[in-house]
Amino acid sequence: MTNLRVLAVTNLWPVGESFRGIFVKEQIEALRRLGVHVDVEVVAQARGKGDYFLAAQRIRSLLKRGRYDIVHVHYGMSALAARLAGGTVPRVLSLYGSDINVGYQRALTKAGLKGVSARIYVSQNLAINAGEPNGTVIADGVDFELFKPGDRLAARDLYGFSESERVVLFGGHPDNWVKGYDVYSAVLKELQQRGINARELTIVGPNQPRAAVPGKFDAADVLLFTSRKGSEGSPSVIKEATAMNLPVVSVNVGDAEKLLNGVEPSEIVDFPEPWGDEEAKAKLIRLLADRTADVLAAGSRSNGREQNAWFSSEQVAERVLEVYRQVLNK
Repeated sequence: MTNLRVLAVTNLWPVGESFRGIFVKEQIEALRRLGVHVDVEVVAQARGKGDYFLAAQRIRSLLKRGRYDIVHVHYGMSALAARLAGGTVPRVLSLYGSDINVGYQRALTKAGLKGVSARIYVSQNLAINAGEPNGTVIADGVDFELFKPGDRLAARDLYGFSESERVVLFGGHPDNWVKGYDVYSAVLKELQQRGINARELTIVGPNQPRAAVPGKFDAADVLLFTSRKGSEGSPSVIKEATAMNLPVVSVNVGDAEKLLNGVEPSEIVDFPEPWGDEEAKAKLIRLLADRTADVLAAGSRSNGREQNAWFSSEQVAERVLEVYRQVLNK
């Protein structure tokens, strides 16, 4: 199927040094390495939310002249534009998290489902939440060539950390409420009150190229993942951390538990029940601090790269290609 032609339609695409939708771009690049021709049409983003409806005309024009075998829609909110474009080219839809878990996004996703030939969920939990527990699950991949362990001492020196400091990595942008920077900061404060010299490091940075990200995993002692309950599908940053053999402490969101199954040292922390008040949040902070302290005390890298070789970009692309084959009966 090296002559396969695919039109990717997505509202998740990195522009400049942005990491938005980097997992979509990396999956497409892996498919191209397998010989698949993939063109990309970006919906909304800079054009605004109205483009979820207006993009149909552009997609229709592309379909008329592109001789595509498959339209692969990445993220549910883009599905309506692809549906309205019409045509007979089969559509595959990848669902990522908020497009199922957030009410208004789920509604827009549902409006675009008619005529979809196959759906791909990035986690089993997401498939269950969508009412399709036996649906196809293919987690996003990781570029194992980019994300591989490097020189830890050089990385720590680059970011100004001494050997005695314990560096706790935050896996998102502090301004993104969903990622729970308030919880992360509170855990760091709790660790410091316990006498642990915990220092902050965030995965993002101004004008930071993608190639600089692995160095932050090298510099850190642990990734602390604190996203809001029900907010994630299959967190890419956890997969990247395990590919770098960086231990992870994570709240139980998306498929984090599956990603960390057998990865040592690493820890999963459930949200205290009943969830929703300040007492439950305070308990979560204490539990995260306990588990982070345990991982820091272990003082070792993890076995994540060996344990999670199954989500290398190449293996994920092969599984996506198999979905294309099933849709086309080839």
